[in-house]
Amino acid sequence: METVTDTDFLKLVQTEKFVVVLFNKPNCKECEDAEHELAMARESLVDEFNAWVVKLVSSPLAKLYLAKTVEPAIVFFRHGVPLLYHGSINEDDLISKFRRFQDPVVKELNDETFEHLTQASTGATTGDWLVMFYKNTCITSQRLQALWEAVGAELKGRLNVARVDKSGAGAATGRRFEIKDTPSFVLFRHGKMFSYELDSVTVQNFVDFATDFFRNSKAQNIPAPKSPFDDFTEMIVDKMKDNPQVVKLGSIVFSVLVLLGILIKFSRKAQDKNEKKKT
Repeated sequence: METVTDTDFLKLVQTEKFVVVLFNKPNCKECEDAEHELAMARESLVDEFNAWVVKLVSSPLAKLYLAKTVEPAIVFFRHGVPLLYHGSINEDDLISKFRRFQDPVVKELNDETFEHLTQASTGATTGDWLVMFYKNTCITSQRLQALWEAVGAELKGRLNVARVDKSGAGAATGRRFEIKDTPSFVLFRHGKMFSYELDSVTVQNFVDFATDFFRNSKAQNIPAPKSPFDDFTEMIVDKMKDNPQVVKLGSIVFSVLVLLGILIKFSRKAQDKNEKKKT
């Protein structure tokens, strides 16, 4: 199987519709077995999907796409969106999963679409939703993209898996649910919400939580969307927390203005006294 550089690999992801990559490391029996199975599936992947099948050895990019998963690991890139392979590494299973998930499965929700698609407040007809709240600037969130796609693949047909960018188009939704940290994971089910509170982030843990383990978490009532005034107030608070230097600068400016006001007040008093003396 062809070994490519990190640079060449990134170019492939940007330009090719389908790329399958094996993250590998030297002197690893499991890595050799995984490479053998992927090599067996390579011809089918190339013929059926015109996919590029390559490997990276001891690549620093593994930290970006594998989260806490260790090599060997296989990631499918479909239209540039990574899916961390979860399952037995054998030819039949690899081909089967690639056929089923040629398109991204995780839905991107925002302030305009969240309530309409999830019907979170009513718990109505669209089913349960497992949602990751993230920020584009959060490195941990970026590293979970491939794993979150894998969660979506495992839960497809049972419930919906989605993402909300609380630093961008989903900011008001993040404030509505009082999401403070990213990434944060919430299951919306039957008009209630359940927060994922485990430290471990694996595909199986998320699947277990969404299908059964959520019962061990506290069920919370789903808040209604905030009023424009309350949301604006919360937005200001978030901005101050995210930009403490602005708060510090604002405090300095406020102090200067107060001091200036005091000086003006004393100056006016002194001026009034002088005028009284003259009269």
